[in-house]
Amino acid sequence: MAILIPFFQQLTGINVVMFYAPVLFKTIGFGGSASLMSSLITGLVNVIATFVSIFTVDKLGRRKLLLEGGIQVFLAQIVLGILIAIKFGTSGVADLSKTYAIFVVVFICVYVTGFAWSWGPMGWLVPSEIFPLEIRSAGQSINVSMNMLLTFTIAQVFLPMLCHMKFGLFFFFAAWMFIMTMFVYLFLPETKNVPIEEMILVWKKHWFWGNFIADEDIHIGDVEMDSNGRPSKAVPVAPQN
Repeated sequence: MAILIPFFQQLTGINVVMFYAPVLFKTIGFGGSASLMSSLITGLVNVIATFVSIFTVDKLGRRKLLLEGGIQVFLAQIVLGILIAIKFGTSGVADLSKTYAIFVVVFICVYVTGFAWSWGPMGWLVPSEIFPLEIRSAGQSINVSMNMLLTFTIAQVFLPMLCHMKFGLFFFFAAWMFIMTMFVYLFLPETKNVPIEEMILVWKKHWFWGNFIADEDIHIGDVEMDSNGRPSKAVPVAPQN
């Protein structure tokens, strides 16, 4: 989890959308201020969607936001890839009508909202609460290091990939979105309202990860627990005055 969650977060394709945004906004009449306006609009959408995540994450849960956001981003990238392919092709030259360009920009905003209330904040929130206390500091250090490493790597290879793959880059990241959404569905347990001290019970109950956790390894404080979260043996009680 410490490796794959930041790995997947950087492969959502956010860099693709942010790269195309100034070009697409320029086609609908922003002229020389295209970059500023695109940053303003996508940034505003990003902030609003992030607040949606803040107010709903403890009600809906982490998995629901990740799954919904993953599906939304996947579909938006497929549509964007098709729209760009139809007009730009592989030549990079197109004559877009304002209506068509606005339609493309709408799907950019759909993508940004999906990312901003799912993999954007959840990529940091989930790793901060899934590790038992014994390994939490090590898990978080791996998570942050992996995130920074992937950020650097994507920044280095993005432009060459864009030059070679062109609109296919949308489909490339859409494929990763499918993989990471399936990963969440199959392997990421829900951590909503679970104290960190009891995370070991969540992993033990999971259909896959539970196979790697022995009952005698489950401890909450100084008490050995069974897989159902109950003390596995009598716990001495201090005498009362």
